[in-house]
Amino acid sequence: MHDISVRFDTTTPVWPGDTPWSCTWAWEMRNGASVNVSRIASSPHVGTHADAPLHVRQDGLAADRLPLVPFLGRAVVIDVSEMTGVISLAALRRAGYTDGTVRLLLRTGQTVASGTFPQSWPSLDPVAVRTLTNEGLKLYAVDCPSVDDRESKSLAVHHAIFDGGAYVLENLDLRGVTPGHFDLLALPMPVGPLDAAPVRALLRPT
Repeated sequence: MHDISVRFDTTTPVWPGDTPWSCTWAWEMRNGASVNVSRIASSPHVGTHADAPLHVRQDGLAADRLPLVPFLGRAVVIDVSEMTGVISLAALRRAGYTDGTVRLLLRTGQTVASGTFPQSWPSLDPVAVRTLTNEGLKLYAVDCPSVDDRESKSLAVHHAIFDGGAYVLENLDLRGVTPGHFDLLALPMPVGPLDAAPVRALLRPT
């Protein structure tokens, strides 16, 4: 079993300008309370998380309404760490993608699990994403901070995924995972109405 989750704590790099994870205490036993009770503040995009359509659409589905089936089942990990810029469908197929993949995890090598926020990472061509969802893709997951590139303002990949009825998983830690076929368990927490949900993500070789 591989735990491919990025930690959800003060050490986790966040998107520049976003709210980092922090923790204070409502009650502390050392101060005479009968229990320890913590209080946290954070963007839901810290660490491994599932984006909800609300993230990019004002009337989009919130995180507490995300379906579970896309985040549970057979998945394929593909290594694209030698690629830069926009990845075409042809390049993705050369890297090992096969038609009809339902859950696709891309290892770009640009993960915040390294302790720093990456300056750039590759992203799929939105036209390729539409082809993938037409072929049955239900989950597109990446180890980098976003399925779109860092400077994107249109977030065309997010929109292509949601238009195709698929869902998004970001900030995975795939450094110790060999590309191949796995069973994925990466259920989003029912928190809402938020634009993203924290996820504990696991892979089991098939």
